[in-house]
Amino acid sequence: MRNTLAIVDKELRSYFASPIAYILIGFFSLLFGWFFYVYLMAFNQQSQQMMQFGQGGGANINQMMIRGLFQNTAVIILFTMPMITMRTYSEEKRSGTIELLLTSPVTDLEIILGKFLGALALYASMLLVTMHSMAMLFKISNPEWRPIAAGYLGLLLMGGCFISTGLFISSLTKNQIVAGFLTFVTFLMFWIVSWIGESSGPTTQAVVSYLSIIEHLEDFARGIIDTKNMVYYLSFITFGLFLTAKSVDRERWRG
Repeated sequence: MRNTLAIVDKELRSYFASPIAYILIGFFSLLFGWFFYVYLMAFNQQSQQMMQFGQGGGANINQMMIRGLFQNTAVIILFTMPMITMRTYSEEKRSGTIELLLTSPVTDLEIILGKFLGALALYASMLLVTMHSMAMLFKISNPEWRPIAAGYLGLLLMGGCFISTGLFISSLTKNQIVAGFLTFVTFLMFWIVSWIGESSGPTTQAVVSYLSIIEHLEDFARGIIDTKNMVYYLSFITFGLFLTAKSVDRERWRG
């Protein structure tokens, strides 16, 4: 565990020693703030219209604002996550430090978990920055906190899936740009795979819908923590790390 934490610390230092982390956090926070503002204004307008027409109970802020906000946040993640993962292994291979890492007294599992947790910590800090908007929302309204917590959990798990896949792709090449592009294309494929099932039979539609990474975020955005979605995300992360382990092991034997 000590070696894993040392690699986590090394990864975080490398992120924050360059402008990468600050640019990503700033970019993510800016876009999230924009979506938050747009959805808040739309919710306020709808609430006023409902009051004018005498509809009792008022508008549900969790259904009309929070759910859409989390779904659009997933779009931001689609574009930002490749920039987090593209350098994890490719930079090590380009600079030649991968040999030093693989010959050091650490196991492949410790290396992989360290890099995964380091990237996940950076991603979690990006989500953490957005919570000031939610804090402001609680001051001006009365949303339910459970759907918000479930939504953040869903975003964190989905980000973990992206990171595990990005680590694997980064371990296959020395070029960061190639790693980033291939990672984005892979993410996009898992994003739009459900579109294939729209014109297919019910069985095919059910299969491709289950494979779609965004479909499993829907329940989290509604405040529902379903075991099926948890199993999907955790299995996705595990499989991505397994592929990374195989790639790193091949690199070790090659060296």
